[in-house]
Amino acid sequence: MMIKTVKRVLVCFLVCLLAHGASAKDFFITDFGAKPGANYLNTTAINKAIEACSKNGGGRVVIPAGVFRSGTLFMKDNVELHLETGATLLASADIKDLPVQPKAAYRSQKDTVGWRAFIFANEVSNIAITGFGTIDGNGAQQKPDPAALKGDLDGRPRNVLFISCKNIRVEGIKMLNAGIWNQHYLNCEDVVVDKINVYNHANRNNDGIDIDGCRRFTLSNSTFDTDDDAIVLKSTGPAPCENIAITNCIVSSFCNAIKAGTESTGGFKNISISNCVVKPSSNPHPPIYGTAKGIAALSLEIVDGGVMDGVSISNIAIEGSDCPLFVRLGNRARKHTGNAPEPPVGVMRNIVINNVVAYHTGNYSSSITGIPGHYVENLSLSNVQFYNAGGLKQGEYISDVAKVKEDEKGYPQPTVWKELPSSALFLRHAKNIQVRGLMLNSEQPDPRTPVIAVDVEGLQIQAIAKVNNSSAAVFFKGWNVKDVAVDTPLAWKGETFQINK
Repeated sequence: MMIKTVKRVLVCFLVCLLAHGASAKDFFITDFGAKPGANYLNTTAINKAIEACSKNGGGRVVIPAGVFRSGTLFMKDNVELHLETGATLLASADIKDLPVQPKAAYRSQKDTVGWRAFIFANEVSNIAITGFGTIDGNGAQQKPDPAALKGDLDGRPRNVLFISCKNIRVEGIKMLNAGIWNQHYLNCEDVVVDKINVYNHANRNNDGIDIDGCRRFTLSNSTFDTDDDAIVLKSTGPAPCENIAITNCIVSSFCNAIKAGTESTGGFKNISISNCVVKPSSNPHPPIYGTAKGIAALSLEIVDGGVMDGVSISNIAIEGSDCPLFVRLGNRARKHTGNAPEPPVGVMRNIVINNVVAYHTGNYSSSITGIPGHYVENLSLSNVQFYNAGGLKQGEYISDVAKVKEDEKGYPQPTVWKELPSSALFLRHAKNIQVRGLMLNSEQPDPRTPVIAVDVEGLQIQAIAKVNNSSAAVFFKGWNVKDVAVDTPLAWKGETFQINK
């Protein structure tokens, strides 16, 4: 009888544990001395819980409801950091609590002064951050390290930095207010980021997520609103960004909403971006960088060497942004480490972009540009709608194609040119470009030529709908073009095609 009673008690106890989401592998930070309250520092207690969890075969380190202030937390093998509903991890504003970490074996253009991060991991496996809680980087209080360099190398901490890690899952959480980039996955493999909410308007360089030289990375079902670039693929070291899928995200940025670049050392291969919405930021304050509409919705860039090969972008709805599409092959030629060789001019090829609608945009024309002798190759656009503001007058845009500077060493974004001579699409130094299914409109009359091509070989533009609010005399103008075929837009009253020497 006594044994049966004990069994019943144990069963009831287990049922209660399961009902409250606990398990035998849960390590509550409060059991290791953590205390809520923004004035109590919990760095030691939380790191003890992480260490105990890893040493005991792994499990969950649980952050209960409340605000828990901490310095740098070090993720270990087989640990899931779980933030319960109502839980907030708040980064300390004291730089001493977020010390510089030793340089990792994997070298990057961004590790000149070493790394600072709120949640950090280097060469660990099977880690996760989950739950419905919040990671708050206290970014407005994060100041540059006086001993560091300037710009984005000034020592401000990332919210999350994982280097050379494998089997990562980040799910459900909210991430706010980083000191610099919100989350940085560098040279990582087999990563799933799902159903997260990022709001990052606290400091300079406030990116949303930086996927940097990673392999087999899936980002899905997430929302971003950032001052700097929102979803960014980078290659700041020798490893490529390869086999990346981004889908079902809602993205807002004062700079670039969805971007590959600018750092491109290892290149980008097999990238799929689909079913995303780009919309204006909800932040009411003026941008630290960028523009109120956002500089660009979609940006593809190779400027530090590297190869971009095999990119598919589909089903994108864009509201706002000054420029819907920016494709740029340049030659900044920055080395990823001081002793690395200077990279050669990179390569951009095999890019497919389809089913894109962009409306209420600014007047920065979409563009696809290389540099002399180096071409963007094999790019197709299909079922694309560009509806810009228009309303420009003579003198408010570049009227002479020859004055559109090459700027091959400059920072790659549409602000280098702003209002181009074309209202819809500017092509230069490109080969094998196909546009099929094009709809254009301006909210106010636009005097600019809709499409301009310079040094382009193999251009085909088909199935063009009626172009409203264009006062241009010619639909397409080309300089030094070869093997070009352009359909007449529906009901177009001026010339279709003009070739210039």
